[in-house]
Amino acid sequence: MAGSQLKRLKASLREQGVIGPQQSKKQKRRNAEEQKGRNDKRLQRGAVLSGIREQFNPFDLKHAARGPKFDVTSNVPKSASAAKGIQGRPGAAKAASEERRRETLLVDMQRRNKVGGILDRRFGENDPSMAPEDKMLERFAREKQRAHKKNSMFDLEDDGPIGGLTHGGKSLSFDDDDDTLADDFEEDLDAEDSDGSVRERQRLKRLRGLAGEDDGDTSDKEPERKKSKKEVMEEIIAKSKLHKYERQAAKEDDDAMRATIDKELPDIQMLLASSAKNKRPENSTGVAAASIAGVERGEFDRDFDMRVKRLAQDRRAQPQDRTKTEEERLEEESKRLRELEEKRQRRMRGEEVSDSNESEDGKGKDSAADDEEMDGDDDFGLGEGLRTRTTAAGVLLDDEDDFIIDDDLVASGSDLDLDLGDSGDESDDESGDSEEEIEAEDDEFTKGLLNEEESRNPLFQGPSVANQSALERGDEHGLPFTFPCPETLEQLQAISSKYPHESTPKIIQRVRALYHPKLDAKNKERLGNFSKALVDYVAAPWDPATAPPSSVVESVVRHIHSLAKMFPVEISNRFRYHLGDIGESRTLTLEPSDLLLLSAIGSIFPTSDHFHQVVTPAMLTIGRYLGQKVPLQTADFATGTFLCGLSLHYQRLAKRYVPEVMNFAINTLCALAPIAPVTTQITTTIPIHEHLSKRYITADAKVRKLRFTDCIPGDASHPIPAAEAAVVSAAILATTLQVLDAASDLWAGTSAFVETFAPALRASKHLFAKHCRSRLPSAVAQQAEKLATKLDRMSRLVHIARRPLELHHHRRLAIKTFIPKFEETFDPDKHYDHDKERAELAKLQKEHKRERKGAMRELRKDANFMAREKLRTKIAKDEAYEKKFKRLVAEIQSEEGRESNAYEREKAARKRANNR
Repeated sequence: MAGSQLKRLKASLREQGVIGPQQSKKQKRRNAEEQKGRNDKRLQRGAVLSGIREQFNPFDLKHAARGPKFDVTSNVPKSASAAKGIQGRPGAAKAASEERRRETLLVDMQRRNKVGGILDRRFGENDPSMAPEDKMLERFAREKQRAHKKNSMFDLEDDGPIGGLTHGGKSLSFDDDDDTLADDFEEDLDAEDSDGSVRERQRLKRLRGLAGEDDGDTSDKEPERKKSKKEVMEEIIAKSKLHKYERQAAKEDDDAMRATIDKELPDIQMLLASSAKNKRPENSTGVAAASIAGVERGEFDRDFDMRVKRLAQDRRAQPQDRTKTEEERLEEESKRLRELEEKRQRRMRGEEVSDSNESEDGKGKDSAADDEEMDGDDDFGLGEGLRTRTTAAGVLLDDEDDFIIDDDLVASGSDLDLDLGDSGDESDDESGDSEEEIEAEDDEFTKGLLNEEESRNPLFQGPSVANQSALERGDEHGLPFTFPCPETLEQLQAISSKYPHESTPKIIQRVRALYHPKLDAKNKERLGNFSKALVDYVAAPWDPATAPPSSVVESVVRHIHSLAKMFPVEISNRFRYHLGDIGESRTLTLEPSDLLLLSAIGSIFPTSDHFHQVVTPAMLTIGRYLGQKVPLQTADFATGTFLCGLSLHYQRLAKRYVPEVMNFAINTLCALAPIAPVTTQITTTIPIHEHLSKRYITADAKVRKLRFTDCIPGDASHPIPAAEAAVVSAAILATTLQVLDAASDLWAGTSAFVETFAPALRASKHLFAKHCRSRLPSAVAQQAEKLATKLDRMSRLVHIARRPLELHHHRRLAIKTFIPKFEETFDPDKHYDHDKERAELAKLQKEHKRERKGAMRELRKDANFMAREKLRTKIAKDEAYEKKFKRLVAEIQSEEGRESNAYEREKAARKRANNR
């Protein structure tokens, strides 16, 4: 069995001659004389030691995992390491890379965020308290002093030794060996702590004198004065105090060390308990319980009490102006409307409306205005200027849920004060035309009898018609401020029928403000039924005589859109109910209200979804009418054209192809053309319906926009006049051409554009042909010509961009050759690529991959090195900080102990003095 590692190492050193028997003095002298031989031996010794290190550290060499099976002859000779199968030296490489990183990367880390290596020693450069003039003056003075020759014996800048300064025959040196000046700072402190008597001051003065005599110059060699008994006792007391302080400091150090050991005792006990011989003591939990979170219980309690006191003394931040929540704003709006309605009812009953609220509001408003004037800047004393009224566009309101107090919401003569106005606006309103008319009607006798307050009181005013109407009406449009929540269409019509149609949106807005779900739990159900009533209002039968204008319907649809966010299920089910009613009773005889309902669906719900519970049935309803309806009247063509435009509006985002739109549009062009085209010339896939009625369109017909009233079917007993029918036909033709133009823009990216719009191209060419152009209005003919030109150009572009269809797409095969290709430098182990560019690219890719891996490996090593250096620096800083912290704690504790002892001594001395 081989010996130990140490024995084998000694044997190797002895064999190589590194160690051996001790040399004699003669041999050492000979070796010293041979300097060259000694250097050679040193080099040889270094090589031998490196070889021994490699021999005894096999892990420092990287060998091949498996040696060669047999020797292979080659013209490239192998080096010594390669011959031995050594592939690398990972230890040496790692040490070299570490040293290289210390020389480069560590230096960069230490120089990071540093100004530079130049040390700025200019006077006052880094002193921000000095002005530039002072810096320049000081530098000039120092430069002059440096250039001045030091010839004077009293030159303070001279580096040579000079004699010490004296005063009154005594030296003023502050050296340690010749300290003639006594520092009386501590004595002054003692004097301040003493009672300040004359005797005490004399004693301190005598002590300073004695100290000066003892430390003074002893050149005259006078005999030392014998110390008095008092002085000897004072020295003994001082030495005793010094020894006592030293013992106290040592005791404190022992206590600190004992506390540290006590903290580490549980860990030591755990280590002892983990051994196989000893068992864990049963009372180890009691020792651990003496500390809480690694801190002694006493320190933890003191720290806890201190933190509790700090928390109790902390001043809490008090809220200033809190932002109102949505519930509070809604409640204020509802309360305001109810108060205005109560005042209106009182005025209608002829009761006196109290002005207390008005006065209080005025006072509050004046105080608020004063506060604002005091808080805000006065803008150079010019005042606030004119205020403009805030509008919905100014505050960016795009939802019906956001309410603004407009002028029409405030009753004339009511007590509501708008925050948007100021005192100047109120004065302007009070001095309006109504007051001037009333004052003009008063005679001179009544003006003299009534004072200012009585003239404002409505009891002393005459029952004029103007005053009576002002008392009875609500706001400026005569609309009350509160309404019961209508939950059915009949209730809504009963409320809105009393007022003009323009007031319907305002009624809806006030109902939503009064019965918001956040004001009451029952309001959610009420508003849900109210939303259904609004849907029924839009879908109600449409009568031209009593129907509301389009602006009112649009506003109601906006309210439904806003309520759909809160009640999506109720509104969706109501729309589906009406769509089901249309599909069951009047699939091909749509009414104007049905068109409004379909338009509202496109504005409220997303029409780009692949499937929607409301939009999909609506789209099926539109497609059923356009695909199955055979138009018999001009109203049927107008309705179909309206639905075609609505379908394109539905698909403006999804851009799905709707074939019913193209079929109906082409049917409309063929049916309303002045001369019926040949069906086979237009299309063979779309069924063209024969228009049985008369073709009313003429060349002198006026072209206008298609109206909603054109969709109302006429009475068979009272047909429309021919002139009016010609105008409607021209409007339908123009609108249909616009629909086809919009459809071409919408479906321009489809691959079947040519086949889709080929019938439309032929129909538009038929309209501006010579035999039809003369019978059409010029505007319609020009529009048909523009559409035909556009469709022709787009069809040709799509046809050019098309690729022909092919069954399969295979790579072209090369012609087989039977002549082999010989290469002189062929290597069977090497891969050859006939494409040189591809081979070069593969070579570059491989090289790039190798370099990338190498760079990533080096970056990883750099990151690890930086992490190790940062950790080492952090540990060193933490150790220095801990050492400094402990030193400062010890100094503070010693100072506290010294002050505490001084306090106790002073307390005892005063107690003894009082007892005497």
